[in-house]
Amino acid sequence: MHAGAHPDTLDQATKEFLSARPRLFGIAYRVLGSTAEAEDVVQETWLRWQNTDREKVLEPAAFLTTVATRLAINLAQSARVRRESYVGPWLPEPVDTTKDPQLGAERAEALEMAVLLLLEKLNPVERTAYVLREAFDYPYGRVSEILETSEANARQLVSRARRHLAAERRERVTPAAHRRLLEVFLSAARTGDLSVLEDVLTADVVSYSDGGGIRGASRIPVVGRPHVSRYLVAFAPRFWPQADIRWVEANGLPAVLVSSGGQAVALLSVDVSTEGIDRLMWVMNPAKLAPYVASLRD
Repeated sequence: MHAGAHPDTLDQATKEFLSARPRLFGIAYRVLGSTAEAEDVVQETWLRWQNTDREKVLEPAAFLTTVATRLAINLAQSARVRRESYVGPWLPEPVDTTKDPQLGAERAEALEMAVLLLLEKLNPVERTAYVLREAFDYPYGRVSEILETSEANARQLVSRARRHLAAERRERVTPAAHRRLLEVFLSAARTGDLSVLEDVLTADVVSYSDGGGIRGASRIPVVGRPHVSRYLVAFAPRFWPQADIRWVEANGLPAVLVSSGGQAVALLSVDVSTEGIDRLMWVMNPAKLAPYVASLRD
């Protein structure tokens, strides 16, 4: 509490912060692809809010959003350097969206694992512009204010992000169709059925295993239907016999949590188009799995 503030002033500030918190986390998570880093942004926003002369703030929610967004951009810029030394493919940290399907947003845009992975290829400002516009429905004028740029440039940033996603993703399917194809894939992967695997995977399918350096996770993406199919068949006898399967939701879509000996070992998410499975995403890094598994118990 700053000097001269009354107790009820901080109470009001707390209420305003808690009201904005889901949105702050939702923006930061989409920009960073990390729940831990998003929580750091939210915590730092709270500290700055406490130390701000709040009597001069006309719109607390707008102020908090601007602070959190700029903190997330700064963190994303430094994260790019750190991820260059990451062992193996990097995937976003999964989030359980059963309680908040939109994750604090107006729309559930930029929330799927595959979308977050593709947005990672953009610079943090482009990514943030897309998130603010597409997920949180901010007008371009507001986006430009938050990003400290012109409205015309804000439009260009969002347009560039849209083009990038459109070039990388085919026509999507319904959640029900997504689950059906994942069920077929899972059955074929567990039994090593090569012909079914080749039938459900697209020609240019990519399999990413994010193990953060743990044994058993491929340190390079496996690319193309023949290579991915054979990799899965070779992988099956060692991985699936002792595995327990649990259907869960991650980032708004059906996913599969794989456990062995009571310990989670992988979260499997897939990116599905009308042509089949385009991407397999195996989150195996214990540091990313643990928070997700813990959230399922809440």
